[in-house]
Amino acid sequence: MKLAILSCSPQAYSTRRLKEAAEQRGHRVKVLNTLKFAIDLDRGNPDLYYRQKHLSTYDAVLPRIGASITYYGTAVVRQFQEMDIFCANTAHGITNSRDKLRSLQILSRHHVGIPRTTFVRDKKDVLPAIKRVGGAPVIIKLIEGTQGIGVLLAESEKQAESIIELLQSQKQNVLIQKFVAESKGKDVRAFVVGDQVVAAMRRVAQGQEFRSNVHRGGIAEPIDLDEQYRETAVRCAQILGLRVAGVDMLEGKDGPQVMEVNSSPGLEGIESCTELDIAGAVVDYIAAQVDFPEIDLRQRLTVSKGYGVTEIFVPEGSKFIGQTIVETKLAESDINVLTLYRGSKVIPNPRAGRVLEPGDKLLCFGKLEAMRGMVPARTQRKRRPVVQELDTQLLDGQAGADSGSGE
Repeated sequence: MKLAILSCSPQAYSTRRLKEAAEQRGHRVKVLNTLKFAIDLDRGNPDLYYRQKHLSTYDAVLPRIGASITYYGTAVVRQFQEMDIFCANTAHGITNSRDKLRSLQILSRHHVGIPRTTFVRDKKDVLPAIKRVGGAPVIIKLIEGTQGIGVLLAESEKQAESIIELLQSQKQNVLIQKFVAESKGKDVRAFVVGDQVVAAMRRVAQGQEFRSNVHRGGIAEPIDLDEQYRETAVRCAQILGLRVAGVDMLEGKDGPQVMEVNSSPGLEGIESCTELDIAGAVVDYIAAQVDFPEIDLRQRLTVSKGYGVTEIFVPEGSKFIGQTIVETKLAESDINVLTLYRGSKVIPNPRAGRVLEPGDKLLCFGKLEAMRGMVPARTQRKRRPVVQELDTQLLDGQAGADSGSGE
């Protein structure tokens, strides 16, 4: 596998460890400065240049996009995706997680436990908002803060009002969040790779500091997460569209309360704490994903452990051509066809008797391992014409039935 690590800090611990882990496994790997790319666009031919030279072919990309370059960094990642190169985290997933308000909005809709949160703009709305989250003390957060920066504890409503007014005068967007008293000074970081938690630690703040981030002097200890916390961490990463993520949770009286999902989680604290080869787990996962070739099998959204929504492309020469959907025996492998894409047609819930043709794409839900088992032996990966990204709204509109003769 030829792997590109996108990072502006080649000497940072996480970047060095990921490069080292890839080299130890015999992969070719380069650290590429995210800001040194040029994005070229032409009809049917998205391309990239790096330091004024045409970028050579890569099998996979591992983005390490800093908060300060989110816009340009995600544009580069998106270009790799359009060139049909596997990205450990997509531009969409990075964007979702980078904005604290956006990520909490998405998680709230999916019934994930989060501290009660409010976002206001008008000064008159501040005090009512504080009361709605349970009153002081409250946590005040900058929407795009990292490593505990921009996270403040207001002990009184008056103090909270003053802090918010000051931050808003500086054109800062802030969240007001319920203070989870039972978890004061500690939180849990779960490191998610694919559909499993590969490591977890509890971070404990020191002295009068309420923020438990290791960067702020917090002490970390390895822990074995119970199933509820593991499932929550994996589900959050999947909902936001991330394959590699750090999920930060508070241990509330009603179970896990998710604070934040990080698309570029640091490795130093959790590797030192757990003594696990987390960088190796990330590289192994990417290598396994790269081994999906000719049938274009790409996970779009995983909704529970071991199951997912996946697109299967039927190329010329596929054994499925000429078979009806029922004759493919996908259902016997616990794979259900949700939607058939044929040229410009979108056919929700296609009939079992529909005959498959070359170029068809099937959006399926089922066991990921069963779908992976359909893939032939790996062949040389080539840049192929771009397959248009599915609009996630299609997943909400799959109820229309193809029970009659209409398309």
